[in-house]
Parts: sequence; C-alpha cells; structure tokens
Amino acid sequence: MSAIKRTGVRTNPTWITRFWAVVKYELLWNIRKKKFLGIVVVAFAFATLSLALPTILYNIIGQPLGQNPDYVISSGIGGLVLFLFAVVTVMNTISGEFESGTIVPLLTKPVSRTMIFFGKLFAAFITLLSAYSVLFVYMAIGGTIVYGPQNNLHLVPLSLLGSITSTFVWIAIVLAIGSISKSSLIAALGAFGIFIALFISAPIVSIFSEQAGVLTYVPGSGASGYIKGLGPPTQYIPGLSVSTGTDSIAANLINYILHSSSNVTFFKIGGFQPGQIPQIIELYTEPLSLVLLRSIIVAVTYILVFTLVSWFAFKRAEVLE
Repeated sequence: MSAIKRTGVRTNPTWITRFWAVVKYELLWNIRKKKFLGIVVVAFAFATLSLALPTILYNIIGQPLGQNPDYVISSGIGGLVLFLFAVVTVMNTISGEFESGTIVPLLTKPVSRTMIFFGKLFAAFITLLSAYSVLFVYMAIGGTIVYGPQNNLHLVPLSLLGSITSTFVWIAIVLAIGSISKSSLIAALGAFGIFIALFISAPIVSIFSEQAGVLTYVPGSGASGYIKGLGPPTQYIPGLSVSTGTDSIAANLINYILHSSSNVTFFKIGGFQPGQIPQIIELYTEPLSLVLLRSIIVAVTYILVFTLVSWFAFKRAEVLE
C-alpha cells in the first residue's frame, strides 16, 4: 500500500477573524495604557467623593443625611469625565502607530486600513462600555447604601447608552486631530483647547446672551434651560436644570422618560442697574422632546463627520515620511 502524503492547505482567515484580531490587538493596547487606568481610578475617586462628602458634611453639622431615591438616576457622568475618557482612550489610537513605527508591521498583516481603523474604533467602544458599566454599578450600589433604596434603576442602561454616545463625540474629534497630525500630543492638546474654550464660553453665552441657541450645535454642555415646576425653585433657578448640548444626552433621555410632556424654558440674566438685583429675563420655550432629539442628531452628525475625516486621513496617510 503506497503511502499517501497529505499536504496542509493554508486558508485565508475570514473577515470576522481578521477584524477581531485587530480588536484584540487594540484592547490589549488600551489595557497597557497607564493613562487609561489612571483616569478610571480618578473617575472612581470622584464617584466615591460625591457619595462620601455629603455624609461627612452632615455628620459635621450633626444632622442625619436624608434619603434621596433619585440620586443614581439624576447623577450621571459629568462632561469633564466624558472628555477625559475620550482623550485617554483614542489620543494615540492612530497617531501612536505612526509615532512608534508599529504601523509598518501592522500593515503587513492581511488586514486593510479600513479594517484596522474600524477595529480600533470598536475596541474603543468595548473599552468605554466596560469602564462605564462598572462605574454605573458602583454608583448604584453606593447610592443605595448612602441614600437608601433607589427609584428607576431600570433606566440606568439608558443613561449608560447616552453617556457613551456623548463620549463618542469627543472621541471622533480627538481621533480626527490625531489622524491628521499623526501626533498624540497635538491630538490631546487640540481637543483640550476646544473643550476649555467651550467650557468657559458656554455658560457666559448661555446666561448673559440672547443667542444661547447657537450652543446647541457645538460639542459640550450647550445652553442651559429649566423645566418649571420640577425641583425646588429659587430666585435664580426656576426649576429643574436642563442642558441642550451633546454632553447631556444621558440626562435628557432620563428626563424625557420621566417627564415626556415637559417644556424647557430658557432665560438670561439682564436688567443690570446700580444698587438693584439683576433680573431673570425669559427668552423662549421649547418641548423637552425637541431638546433631546436635536442633541442626538447633533451628536450623531459630529460622530459621523469627524469619523469619516479620521478614516480618510488614515487611508491617505504616508507610512514612511
């Protein structure tokens, strides 16, 4: 009987296998980033502080801390934390490959630049989803311990989705700057400059200008309005505060679920007279549903535009310069 020699036939890996290999490569890179681990620690520190500080202050003044069944659903991730997570997650996702020279061996693999780009983007999504999920669970447990049983915990996943969407606006911006400049430092500093400029100017424009509506179409907190009749009104706070920007999608989703028929009224501070208290001047009112829908559309538009810019820059980038 003659021996039959079998030769192995090497088959090309499937698209899913190659794509997942890129995702795992990027996830391992994200895990090794000490910057990301650092910002996770900082986020947990802020969450712990927000839970512990009221308890400490009430103990100092000798009064019991009252229950707040809406703490978890009303507290969310602030705009600064959203921005910092975006920066540390993708500031060197593309630019770091060029800076370290790892782009050369990466492109020798049986993967296209498009697959590399979207594999990295999907890895960023998984990273954020994991970090935010743990953070929200931590806040839910801590809020229940400190403030008692919590209401509407079933809406926490909706808040998580909104927070990820808001973060991806900044991710797209950081990624675009990094892909064009091929510099992680420029990506971080450029995005930080945009954030600080909007962070400082938005409240000023919102409070003292009649053109606050323009803030709805830029990244960040947007214009500030109020739902009358919700929350304890004061001289300068006529109701529950609502922000129109892309950073507030999670809060707006929750407010819409709980108060779907509400209207948001926008004000400015004016009537400055010597020796008199400034007056709150009502500007206009619009449905909360419109505020939510517009913020989502603006966010998705920014994500799509800047992601396409990043992808095009990466596709056209010269490897050896």
